[in-house]
Amino acid sequence: MTAFHMESGSLADGRQILYYSTEPEAGRAGYADKRDLGDRMSAGEIRYDVLRDEWVAVSAGRSGRPQLPVACPLCPSHGDELTEIPAPDYEVAVFENRFPSFGGGAGETHEHGPSLGGTRGSLAPEVDGAAMEVAVPASGRCEVVVFSDDHDSSLVDLDPERIALVIRAQAQRTADLYARGDIAQVFCFENRGVEIGVTLHHPHGQIYGYPYVTPQSQKYLSAAKRHKQTTGRDLFDDIIAAESRSERVIAENEHWIAFTPFAARWPFEVQVYPKARFADLTELPEAYIDSFAPLYLDLLKRCDAAYPGEPMPYMSGWHQAPVGELREFGRLRLELVSIRRGPGRVKFLASSESVMGGWVHDLGPETSASILKGAL
Repeated sequence: MTAFHMESGSLADGRQILYYSTEPEAGRAGYADKRDLGDRMSAGEIRYDVLRDEWVAVSAGRSGRPQLPVACPLCPSHGDELTEIPAPDYEVAVFENRFPSFGGGAGETHEHGPSLGGTRGSLAPEVDGAAMEVAVPASGRCEVVVFSDDHDSSLVDLDPERIALVIRAQAQRTADLYARGDIAQVFCFENRGVEIGVTLHHPHGQIYGYPYVTPQSQKYLSAAKRHKQTTGRDLFDDIIAAESRSERVIAENEHWIAFTPFAARWPFEVQVYPKARFADLTELPEAYIDSFAPLYLDLLKRCDAAYPGEPMPYMSGWHQAPVGELREFGRLRLELVSIRRGPGRVKFLASSESVMGGWVHDLGPETSASILKGAL
């Protein structure tokens, strides 16, 4: 087990910053943020789409977030070079996003529990059915997770101990966010590559604490519930059993299995499941965290080796069971997808995918799985 220590501090505008390390407390939280940031920025609102039965966050302030090229706000602070991280060094740092999609206001409250829900599932609001324009303040929380103080590194360059530290930090943040009472689902994710739209190269990810259960999760939970009612079995157990016999398994160890699913959408798509059932990161035993790290690094190296000289742009995130209704049907798993469809080529989500939700796979799941399996 990797040692785990946490220190809590604050930034100039009152946002929280947390330092996670494998060594005992080093006093990093004691470094003051010397910047003059003015008032803390609040998120906007979330609006209910009556046609799609979904919530949409409207946060105009996010347009002011840093764009490449800029002085990196995720590097440690040194001398007059003041960043979002006041300490001169760190292992893993987590802080509230200065440009949040959810929550973030100085007057933020969260004592009444999730307020979004209703008769049409946990997406719909409790409002008069005739209302066409429903908007509420965007409660919840957005955080940035910085994987290393080395600006020129990437997650794939880190050692297994650092990956395990990141997972433990994400697990603790998941527990803390669920304990607030106003968050229905926690999503820990990483975007990598300018092709994806990344605005900062420093190795980092994010955590969204949604005040509602996301539409995709609603679909997964409904499918799992339906499968249980019709077969008496667990949908995810059946998926793992079927995929483990396929040619699309990319990597596997005692506790985890990674595969390209039978009906993958993205040119490269990998699902990573723990072989035992856990609802979210907070339930992962230490042995599973430690064994996940080398397997995930192996997967990332395969992605980068798929097309030599072209690091794989990807989106990677943890599916976690929400709190409340249907939690029993959720299952922890990681999903990694890439728009890379060949050397120098990416897949654009054009009309069929973006407007109609009708996906077309450019390579074939078996082909993309074979490329990753043969990459190392």
